[in-house]
Amino acid sequence: MSYSHLSIIERSKLEILHQQGKSARAIAKELGRHHATISRELQRHDEQKAYHAERSQESYHQRRKASIPAGKWTAKQAAVIEEKLQATWSPEQIVERLRQEGQRVVCFKTIYRWLYAGLLVRGTLTVLRHKGKRQKPAETRGKFTVGKPISKRPKDVRSRETFGHWELDTVVSSRGKSKGCVATFIERKTRLYTAIKMPDRTALSMEIAFGVAASQYPTGAFQTATADRGKEFACYPSLEATHGIQVYFADPYSSWQRGSNENANGLLREFFPKGTDFAHITDEDLENALHLINHRPRKCLGWKTAHESFSEELSHLA
Repeated sequence: MSYSHLSIIERSKLEILHQQGKSARAIAKELGRHHATISRELQRHDEQKAYHAERSQESYHQRRKASIPAGKWTAKQAAVIEEKLQATWSPEQIVERLRQEGQRVVCFKTIYRWLYAGLLVRGTLTVLRHKGKRQKPAETRGKFTVGKPISKRPKDVRSRETFGHWELDTVVSSRGKSKGCVATFIERKTRLYTAIKMPDRTALSMEIAFGVAASQYPTGAFQTATADRGKEFACYPSLEATHGIQVYFADPYSSWQRGSNENANGLLREFFPKGTDFAHITDEDLENALHLINHRPRKCLGWKTAHESFSEELSHLA
């Protein structure tokens, strides 16, 4: 039989039987309880006073209230978690990074519960990042003869075994609102993500943006680039000749072949939602968003940040 506490009815019967002078074993037999349960119940009260059912029930409720555990929440731990949440880290990223640093932390599900209960950042759920995106509209800017297909890309690029292989894309403003956009670049092995503002989505603007991105890193940091078939990448012959890289093109309607870039663009959209006019975004705002994205610990990197992983690879180049 499963365990249950004495009820007020059982305590009332106990009071009557105890007044009749019956022993704990006899009372236990009458109530269908273990004799030790009855003995402990009687011992909780002053032997000089007669057992009283209502007073015993009230004492039981007080003990139940005092038995509720305090929980794992502390102001010090909450301050650390809130700092990381404001830095756009997910609860899982916070837990795993602190665990790697040797700190005792709660489960990431507990962080979610604390958020929903209002114990962190006053219950403001906007600190949580959101997933999901809408399907892109069909390309309407014409076609061009693409270069090497992704099927000819070396296998070590696909397996992310070597460094210096990038995925390229563009993130645009609301259609019909502005031509402003950003060219986005992500290194496949380390997941370092960067973005360069462009006045429009043309091949010339992409060529200039690529030159700006490549100039930020030493020789050898760019070896290949994988892009979609957007018209802005019609400049690929110039990119190959100028920067000494190989450009590969994903198959039509196959965004998963550039999954890292698509995912990173979704992270950027958390800072600049659909409808944002990139012509009005400042360089400081863009740089701050990239800093936060690249300084989050990543599960796919063993909870290192993209910045840490990229810096390690650059040290090998040097």
